[in-house]
Amino acid sequence: GTQGVVFKADSSFTPAAVKQRAAEISNFDGPVDYPVSMKDNDWLGKLEQAKALASNAKGDELRFDGKVVVVSGAGAGLGRAYALMFGRFGAKVVVNDLGFVEHNGKKVRAADLVVEEITRAGGVAVANYDSVEDGDRLVATAISSFGRIDVVVNNAGILRDKAFANATPQDWDLVYRVHLRGTYKVSHAAWPHFVKQKSGAIINTNSAVGIFGNFGQTNYAAAKAGIQGLTNTLALEGAKHGIRVNAIAPNAGTAMTATVFPAEIVEMLKPEFVAPLVGFLAHESTPHTGKLFQVGSCWVSEIRRQRSGGVAFPLSRALTPEDIAARWSDIVNFDDGRAHHVPTSRQSGMELLENASSATETSDDQDEEKVDLAGAYANISEPQAFDYIRRDVLLYALGIGATRTDLPLVYESSDEFKTFPTFAVIPEFHTKTEFTSFLPSFNPMMLLHGEQYIEMHRAIPTEGQLLCTTQIVDIQDKGKGLTATGRLTMRDAENNIVAVSESTTFIRGIGGFSKKPGFAAVAGPERSSASTAVNAIPKRSPDGVYSQKTSEEQAAVYRLSGDYNPLHIDPEMSKLGGFKTPILHGLCSFGYAARHVVKLCVPNADASKLKSVKARFSSPVLPGETLETSVWADKSNPKKVLFQVRVVERDVIAISNAAVEFSDNVVISSNSKL
Repeated sequence: GTQGVVFKADSSFTPAAVKQRAAEISNFDGPVDYPVSMKDNDWLGKLEQAKALASNAKGDELRFDGKVVVVSGAGAGLGRAYALMFGRFGAKVVVNDLGFVEHNGKKVRAADLVVEEITRAGGVAVANYDSVEDGDRLVATAISSFGRIDVVVNNAGILRDKAFANATPQDWDLVYRVHLRGTYKVSHAAWPHFVKQKSGAIINTNSAVGIFGNFGQTNYAAAKAGIQGLTNTLALEGAKHGIRVNAIAPNAGTAMTATVFPAEIVEMLKPEFVAPLVGFLAHESTPHTGKLFQVGSCWVSEIRRQRSGGVAFPLSRALTPEDIAARWSDIVNFDDGRAHHVPTSRQSGMELLENASSATETSDDQDEEKVDLAGAYANISEPQAFDYIRRDVLLYALGIGATRTDLPLVYESSDEFKTFPTFAVIPEFHTKTEFTSFLPSFNPMMLLHGEQYIEMHRAIPTEGQLLCTTQIVDIQDKGKGLTATGRLTMRDAENNIVAVSESTTFIRGIGGFSKKPGFAAVAGPERSSASTAVNAIPKRSPDGVYSQKTSEEQAAVYRLSGDYNPLHIDPEMSKLGGFKTPILHGLCSFGYAARHVVKLCVPNADASKLKSVKARFSSPVLPGETLETSVWADKSNPKKVLFQVRVVERDVIAISNAAVEFSDNVVISSNSKL
């Protein structure tokens, strides 16, 4: 946690005073603390320090005029302090509490007494007596009384402390229902109102018990820890709607803690010393979301989890318990300068990928690390059948951006109905290329599709069966990784070659094999000059440009042709891959580009003239972005054009070092836009 800030224990301790020192409260760049238990904070010492300070500096008061605030459990203690504070600063307050108290010899509603205090001071408030398990009723009170809701403070709670062995299911369920389920119910009821008005704030109540644990409070600790998980996720989901969600771990005298602490300590830990932070977090000028603060005794500090630098074990061998034991001191070392905060699951996933890619420790088993070039190049698979129907051809055409005006590609009854040549990449997803027998073990998440080449020998039928053989034709050491090129050869029933597809993949984490003792270079199978050409783009304006906007659903359509990688459809998987949203398949962009080149270079866009396509994938494309394909005539070969693909919206090159060869000389037409 941060060192935090201690405030003067007087009336100058307000939300505005907290705002003045917000940067100090959240300063993790200076000295920090590493508390491991509830006892690591000297609350009483901080209170004495607060009493000795001069009054707090503050700017303009943080007002809540016109805002509606719901405070649960507001009949006493912390909730009462929050409700009175919000009322004092202009908010209309829904005071929720289902309890009764003795007042002037009578049993009265606790919420009514707080409402009286607020109205007597000139504020506006209404009472609500429902359980937080009926959170919709709390929110309904706000809407029916004031027409809106702006802030929710989830404060209600109870204690049922017992050692774990003695706790009953009823003890567990009651605490869970009030704390975690109650927080969910009230927040869930307020959520659609916040979304509609594009603003809202939720302050949830964690506890030092939820952070560190405490004897006899398993039910309470679990519920509070659950509230923190809820807070973190609501902050992520609410960000795009302008909804901010934070949590506090307060230390104050309440009806609950009165059963735990001596009365004289409870009196010193006044709820009034917690309320200013809640007001600051609730105010619309505060940007914080997804944060956790410890507060009490006029002291406020931000607290967060950290991850040690850890150990990246090599991917090329099995990880054993003994390996972990040998490096345990490094795994749990928070003092080596590598410990850090991981704010999102996306960053967490990216760090795991980076750690995996940097795990280059040499294995004791040299055979396990060996790259078998000779074996890889000599191995040709048995023929594997790829069966497809017209619908597959039509669906592929739609997947690469063909429209209803491209009748030969999208209409099976067209006199010129044909399979677009880049369909040759699809059998790869329905067949198997043997890599694992010839390479060290690797994590599939370490694969990057680098280049693609197809070569047409005859037209691909619009339906039928292709007999496919696979072979590794090239492996290159790239230091931190290697590139492996797999060739898939497609034949018809008469054993005629229909097409050849070569995919080059970069595999991180298993490079360096050429530097090891005993390595011997081996020549791979012969490859065509077109498949290995560099294809540098000329330094002149393109001879033709074709632009087409992709659909936001393009990846969802293209994947139906067989590339079911969840990176392209599942937001959570794409985040693990380092992308905010699912990206378009590289081979989808490849198909788009080939179509564009055909349209620019061949009369009537006759795709049967296409002989080969080679491309390098340089940057990802997001569904919905515009692909601009630029082509240049190759001065040395009248049947060849060079091309690249640019993402218009971000001005990045998606496909580079690319070329298409045709069976006839090329005449590039004027620019087009679709």
